[in-house]
Amino acid sequence: MAEAQGETSQDSSARPKRSMLLLAGLPLVIFAILAVLFAKQLFSDGSPRDIPSALIGKPAPQLQLAALEGLTGSDGNQLPGFDTETLKGKVSIVNVWASWCAPCRVEHPVIMQLASDKRIQVTGLNYKDNRENALRFLGQLGNPFSVVGVDPRGKAAIDWGVYGVPETFIVGADGNIVHKHVGPLGPQSLEESFMPALEKALADAES
Repeated sequence: MAEAQGETSQDSSARPKRSMLLLAGLPLVIFAILAVLFAKQLFSDGSPRDIPSALIGKPAPQLQLAALEGLTGSDGNQLPGFDTETLKGKVSIVNVWASWCAPCRVEHPVIMQLASDKRIQVTGLNYKDNRENALRFLGQLGNPFSVVGVDPRGKAAIDWGVYGVPETFIVGADGNIVHKHVGPLGPQSLEESFMPALEKALADAES
């Protein structure tokens, strides 16, 4: 009887210990679940990110932004700042990016790939960034932009209806916005929506 009581007492004392261990591990489980959800959202690549914009079909907002000082082209000359007027006459991609933006780093090879197409010009809006960090970002990963305007307070991004970075717009040769993609561009979004919209803009420019 005494032995049975001893076993019962040990079981009773073990239960609170197990409960404490479970409670202690709960934050780690919650953190792991949140991390998985965040990673899925960060690296997801599909149509839910092709968010309609009130600016689609309308002229690109008129902006004149200062250049990213110290960013030079292949000729060694300072690249100009962003001026909406330069978007007219040629199909353009406007990429809103920042050095502190992890998804921007993920999608940067795609922007570099798009910049290799000589039919288009790729321009950038540098959003709420530090000059040295922005230069370092492009120095390490490559510069796809023919034009970069700095938007230190995010006012220009508001005019473009930007939710966050990265966001990428296609502007037709007539200066009208024809497509908007929210989040990092990837192979799936390129194939399913972005490239068809870009090819259509190019076809319209030739007609």
